[in-house]
Amino acid sequence: MLNAKIGKVGKVLVCGMKGVGKTALIEQLVYGHVNPDTELHPTIEDIYVASVDTGRAGARETLRIYDTAGLQGEQQQLPRHYLQFPDAFVLVYDPTDPRSLDMLADIKVDIDKHKEKKEIPVVVLANVRARAAPNPVEKVMDRANVWCQRERIKHYTVNAMERPSLYDPFTSLCARLHPAPTKSTFPQLRQVMQNRQKSEA
Repeated sequence: MLNAKIGKVGKVLVCGMKGVGKTALIEQLVYGHVNPDTELHPTIEDIYVASVDTGRAGARETLRIYDTAGLQGEQQQLPRHYLQFPDAFVLVYDPTDPRSLDMLADIKVDIDKHKEKKEIPVVVLANVRARAAPNPVEKVMDRANVWCQRERIKHYTVNAMERPSLYDPFTSLCARLHPAPTKSTFPQLRQVMQNRQKSEA
């Protein structure tokens, strides 16, 4: 029997250009079985559920991760319904393809346009998949760092073949979606909260 309490479910949309490795990242995060020989097909739409240990007294938070079809050519905007339901966005690009980073800037503009005054966490992942010439990759990643600092969003370098590289971005995203409850300075309210927590246990 599980003793961990299941918290709220956070809806996370993963998006970016076609072929940057969105599905491989999610499959590796959730199942841990992706390797260079794994055959992945182009995604239309898929949903994954992950239980994330946030490190707070055994509490586990649930993320419902929505994998979307990669954007390409004429379709360079997310469909409108994708912009309205998520609690957070994960934007993925391939540092060997500067166009994939440029596309994220357009997606971020759409997210900002449709967020309706609520704070929506956005994380950018550079999926470093293959050993490439370091200079072009470094230039693209430097551009990404400057853009992320200007937009005030976190930028992580990950590799779909290395599962541990995915833990930090998704754990910190989960912590932002489900912050720890703040302690009250009112003693009476604190007592009521403690009694309620004891009765739930």
